Amino acid sequence: MSIWVDIARLSVGLSAVFLVVLLGIWGRNLVTFRSKHALGLVVFGFFLFAQSLFALYYYLVDPTLSVWFATEMPDVAWQVLMGIHVLQSVALGVLLWVTWD
Repeated sequence: MSIWVDIARLSVGLSAVFLVVLLGIWGRNLVTFRSKHALGLVVFGFFLFAQSLFALYYYLVDPTLSVWFATEMPDVAWQVLMGIHVLQSVALGVLLWVTWD
C-alpha cells in the first residue's frame, strides 16, 4: 500500500477528530448565545464532519472502492487527494487553535 493512501487516511481521521472538538465548542456557544453565527458554524461543522466520515468509509470499509483505492488507483491521484486532505487538516487545526483560544 502506498504512503499516499496512509497519509490521506490519517489526514481525514485527524480532520474528523478536529471537527468533533470544534462541534463541541460551537454547540456549547450555540446553546449559550443563540446566535445565527454559532448556528452557521454548527451546520458547517456537521456537513464537513459528514464529508470526512464518508471519505473514511470509502477509504477503509467499502468493499469495492477501498480495494481499488489501495491497489489500482494511480499514485498521482493519491498525491492530489492527500494534498487536499492535508490542507483541510491544517486549516481545521488552525481553526481549532483560534477557536480554543
